[in-house]
Amino acid sequence: MGASQSARTEHEFQDLADRTGFSLEQIGNLNKRFRQLSKNEETLSRQDLASISALDNNPLRAQIINAFFDKRNLRQNEAGTVQVIGFEEFLMVMSHFRPAAMHITEEEREKLRREKLRFLFNMHDTDSDGTITLEEYRRAVEELLSKAGTIGQETAKAIADAAMLEVASTTRGKMEPDEFYEGITFENFLQILKTFDIETRMHVRFLNMDTATMRCGK
Repeated sequence: MGASQSARTEHEFQDLADRTGFSLEQIGNLNKRFRQLSKNEETLSRQDLASISALDNNPLRAQIINAFFDKRNLRQNEAGTVQVIGFEEFLMVMSHFRPAAMHITEEEREKLRREKLRFLFNMHDTDSDGTITLEEYRRAVEELLSKAGTIGQETAKAIADAAMLEVASTTRGKMEPDEFYEGITFENFLQILKTFDIETRMHVRFLNMDTATMRCGK
């Protein structure tokens, strides 16, 4: 029985390795962390992630937690959220933080970059309509700045509005005074962050597992 269970687990892990790019050892370590967070249950809830003390002072705490339950990040090709996730879904989200393997083609590298930026975009497109609106952008900037404790909410709002105007001028060019800017599309987002080193900077440490050190080349 034990050997059969072990073989099945190894087969399941190999399938997940093929789909995510993680090694079997990394998947084993992530499975241990999942079990710790879920208290050995088969599913993980928002409350389980909210219990991570390292997230307490993170201004993006809510967005990070919600990202694990966003169907768009679970490769389900649909909008909406789920209430709990299993280990496979947990691994799918974690794979967005995986560094690029050392030996990949430029096409593969660009695909990985787009996937990471899409994940980041989804964190701020909270209503899943394909656009980061002024209100969504303002909320994100306010949370980042106001929680720092150095400026007030109104100042943060003014900075967010000015930043959105700058984004509009970058993506749309000069706008008329009465022209309304609907928001940032994913293509705009790619343009804005075209020089941003997302491949090496997008990793997490709040799970007590530094994904920046996860080398996944085979």
